[in-house]
Amino acid sequence: MDTEIVTIEFTQDNLTAAEDRLLREAGEVIRRGGLVAFPTETVYGLGGDALNPASSEKIYRAKGRPSDNPLIVHICRLEDLKKIVARVPEEAYKIADAFWPGPLTMIMEKADIVPLQTTGGLNTVAVRFPSHRVAQKLIEYSGGYVAAPSANLSGKPSPTRAKYVVEDMSGRIDTIIDGGDVGIGLESTIIDLTVTPPQILRPGYVTRQMLEELLGQVEMDRTTMQNDTGEAPKAPGMKYRHYAPKAELLIVEGEQETVIRYINENVTMRRKQGERIGVIATGETCAVYEADVVKNIGSREDRETIAKNLFRVLREFDDAGVDVIYSESFDTDGLGQAIMNRLLKAAGHRLVQV
Repeated sequence: MDTEIVTIEFTQDNLTAAEDRLLREAGEVIRRGGLVAFPTETVYGLGGDALNPASSEKIYRAKGRPSDNPLIVHICRLEDLKKIVARVPEEAYKIADAFWPGPLTMIMEKADIVPLQTTGGLNTVAVRFPSHRVAQKLIEYSGGYVAAPSANLSGKPSPTRAKYVVEDMSGRIDTIIDGGDVGIGLESTIIDLTVTPPQILRPGYVTRQMLEELLGQVEMDRTTMQNDTGEAPKAPGMKYRHYAPKAELLIVEGEQETVIRYINENVTMRRKQGERIGVIATGETCAVYEADVVKNIGSREDRETIAKNLFRVLREFDDAGVDVIYSESFDTDGLGQAIMNRLLKAAGHRLVQV
């Protein structure tokens, strides 16, 4: 398959006539059952017609993704929620008013029109209304319902720029829309509204504290920081190894000086064995490491920058050809929980406490 790559350099809410035409053409690709990768405010998504079972099956094949891993249905109008959800709970309207459009996905009971191929065989559906204007226009031109997991091969870090989509998806899908670097860099928060109290299944930019201020008690699924269970996943990212670079990744947790000493000792030892070593560090510590490749993920005082850089840094280690990556750990309050969730998944929960 030849994959067409189109560039949309849109600013603010302004699309040129040519860019609008490109989005209409991409929408027609999805309407005809094809697949289109596109930017959102979180990561790049791989879109197909959410109401077409064959399109969802194509998404699973393109990604090499297990078919019991649910897809998120993206909409571009709040009123479109009623068509794909059997009953919209009151909490959903509160959440939508506070966080939509934006990086928040809600799980509700699905309507019959949503095929089981899209929901991973479940009777629930995950729904998001992205804030990225290119995503919104593409969804509109595609018919209003786009199933879109992240646009990467299953298990690899989610792409935050188009070049990584091209690496993974060229020859597998019809079209890639290059809309530049994304803003947030981590996938959306997922909250399950089919249980009481509501439960966060995947942490993200919208934090537990933010949701509790709105809803009251909100629980956190235990798999967000632990190994996967053998149960069928109710949302993306709950099962299987995710976000993983090619290299072995280990997270080191402890007092800063002890962490630095442990990592440098292991760097020395493993380099003697002929391995090429990378380190994920912060702005406060990157100068003290002696590895082959040291990546500054951002200051510990700026969690949003760390979140935005995480997947890009993991991809850059792939480009650098390292064999082993050591990463500092991060506090798990606020956005730090989403950062550590992704790091732990990427490392296969290999956490060293020193």
